Amino acid sequence: MTCDGRGLCAELLPERVRLDDWGYPIIDPRPLPPALLGPARQAIAACPMLALRLRAVTEGPAARE
Repeated sequence: MTCDGRGLCAELLPERVRLDDWGYPIIDPRPLPPALLGPARQAIAACPMLALRLRAVTEGPAARE
């Protein structure tokens, strides 16, 4: 695991990231709506451990949500 539990991602994207009891992120796996792409990119860029990435979902059930 690359994350060291700083919590910046949860501060920048609280709609999809919450922290567990130890400060590690729990990421909501649903596809992001367009309105959250900017904050998601900010959270990715701010991660000091480079532990986050954005992935395109182009097929399968998740793409239809």
